Amino acid sequence: MTVSSPFEGPRVGEARRAMPAWLRAGARAFVAATVWLGRYVWAGWVGLAGLFCLAAGWQAGHEFYGSFILPAPLETVTVLIGLFEGPELAQAASETAWRSLGGFLLAAGLGTLAGSVAGYSFAAMRIMRPIVTVILGVPPIAWIVLALIWFGSGGGSAVLTVVLASFPISFAGALEGAATRDRALDAMARSFGASLPTRFRTVTLPHLLSYLFPAWTTTAGNAWKVTVMAELLSNTGGIGGQLATARALFDIPLVTAWILLVVAFALITEYGMLNPLREMTERWRSAGLPWGVKR
Repeated sequence: MTVSSPFEGPRVGEARRAMPAWLRAGARAFVAATVWLGRYVWAGWVGLAGLFCLAAGWQAGHEFYGSFILPAPLETVTVLIGLFEGPELAQAASETAWRSLGGFLLAAGLGTLAGSVAGYSFAAMRIMRPIVTVILGVPPIAWIVLALIWFGSGGGSAVLTVVLASFPISFAGALEGAATRDRALDAMARSFGASLPTRFRTVTLPHLLSYLFPAWTTTAGNAWKVTVMAELLSNTGGIGGQLATARALFDIPLVTAWILLVVAFALITEYGMLNPLREMTERWRSAGLPWGVKR
């Protein structure tokens, strides 16, 4: 039985009772999503202030060195806007985005899986850690050279380089999270008859995510950098290929415009994909914080 508010008229109460259940649930979900989006956008003003401070330092460097060394932020943004008028930007951005995001997903998935297994098994940890250390010790530029020899100058070489260069970061985060889980709480859940999947979902996963999201954020940023570097050295198109062309033409504003685009993609990946996902999966962290206050 639905009780209408005394402040509502009879027609409003009747309309609410006549509304289908799925429509009421959808309306509540829409309102909740709108409120969450407002809180998230409001919390981003502090981050924008940091970016403005960085832009101010950039402008100060331009005033000191001049446009030949460091173009002004406004000049760079003007060149970047001009890139949208041609077909080069869409093609280069799409190529780099697919390679970077594909390499990121592979590195994050494989690293998280291997790190979780190593965190649960001491023997697996002893076997995997030296291998990951060897992978981490090889410079990304060396992986690029080997990938070019093995696979040629194609998009696969950039993806492979991203995976090999970023895999250890996700592995370390998952390993640390799984290894430092609350074993006493896990044992208590086991004593109550909870299965391994249930214990992992309710006990280990919330703790593991607090280590995974910082690792995934670093992996995503590293993926963009390594992808552009691989494209530049292998001349396989994308933003890296456009950077190589701008360097050959000695067009410094164009170089900084492409760099600014890569930074924008990295910011979108973190604050438009990973951070909202973290907010949704770790709502318990901000439950006691005042409205608009975020870490």
